Amino acid sequence: MKKNKILSRTLLALLVGASAFGAQAADKGFHVGAGVGQSLVDEAGYDDEDTAFSVFGGYQFNRWFGLEGGYADLGKLETNGIGRDIEASSVYLTAVGTVPFTDTFSGYAKAGFQRWDLDTALPGVTGTTDDNGTDPVYGVGLQYRLNDKVALRGEYSRFEVEDADLDLAQLQVRYDF
Repeated sequence: MKKNKILSRTLLALLVGASAFGAQAADKGFHVGAGVGQSLVDEAGYDDEDTAFSVFGGYQFNRWFGLEGGYADLGKLETNGIGRDIEASSVYLTAVGTVPFTDTFSGYAKAGFQRWDLDTALPGVTGTTDDNGTDPVYGVGLQYRLNDKVALRGEYSRFEVEDADLDLAQLQVRYDF
């Protein structure tokens, strides 16, 4: 009898906690945005930076979780000597976990998969024989909400391209519907 009483109280506490969790999850809906920044590569034969941009859109399910897809133009990667300069881009889909610090300021982490495209394969990088493929993408960022619709974000992402890593540091503007 005592076990049933403890179990029922525990279940009641979980239900009340879950309903409170749902009541606080006010941030939800579709969003779009764009960003500009710097792409970075430091791999065999390549040590370069270039201007890069991205466009993205997604859906925020609650205050803590959303999905985001986008396109990133990583610019032109110039070689350190032998080889050709390479232009890189990526189409990606990520899951985004958000941690609100205040009502207007939050941090987030994202991880998912991307379809990358190079205008030629990366010479000198072990395992890179293709000029396109699918690999992981992940990143972290900070977001500051200017109002209910517009937020500024700073984000650092890593786009894996077989055995090479392309990094992207950017400032973004996000608009919520």
